[in-house]
Amino acid sequence: MFLQIKDSNDLVKIDSFEELIDPNRDTVHGKDQEGQEEQETDIFKKDELVFPSGESLPRCWVDANYRKAN
Repeated sequence: MFLQIKDSNDLVKIDSFEELIDPNRDTVHGKDQEGQEEQETDIFKKDELVFPSGESLPRCWVDANYRKAN
């Protein structure tokens, strides 16, 4: 799965979908897709990532207490 870094047009290939949807984790491992060669795995904060369309990640992926009333 590819996500985009909010403040740039850089794409990130996510290594583990399970890690991405786990609301108890605030980071995810992935590879920046700049250049033509495969990049090293890096750690990205979920709150800095969006879908390539610009849409935010679902709240249930980033907030373990999403079901509790505000």
